[in-house]
Amino acid sequence: QVQLQESGPGLVKPSQTLSLSCTVSGGSIATGYYYWTWIRQPPGKELEWMGAIHSSGSTYYSPSLKSRISISRDTSKNHFTLRLSSVDLEDTAVYYCARSIYLGTNDYDYRGQGTQVTVSS
Repeated sequence: QVQLQESGPGLVKPSQTLSLSCTVSGGSIATGYYYWTWIRQPPGKELEWMGAIHSSGSTYYSPSLKSRISISRDTSKNHFTLRLSSVDLEDTAVYYCARSIYLGTNDYDYRGQGTQVTVSS
């Protein structure tokens, strides 16, 4: 059973960089054919696919976030990290990490419980 757990600050100031980690247990992020994915859900809105890092290490980003987003991984710790720069109020959302065999969708087989991130001064 694969488990994912998000961690990071719940409050970020505007213009700062948001950094969240996803620790994975029950499976390696460097094996298989999976997209280790970040998605988010702003209040009152639908899930938004943000980006992913493939088991091979290749990264993929939403065009709408491409100038601000970075996803990396540490295979020795079996976790992957989201960095989103220059945040503003619209980045307030529940952020989830997930595992998927698909790229660019919100279709996943395992997902973390989510972490609330609020952007506020």
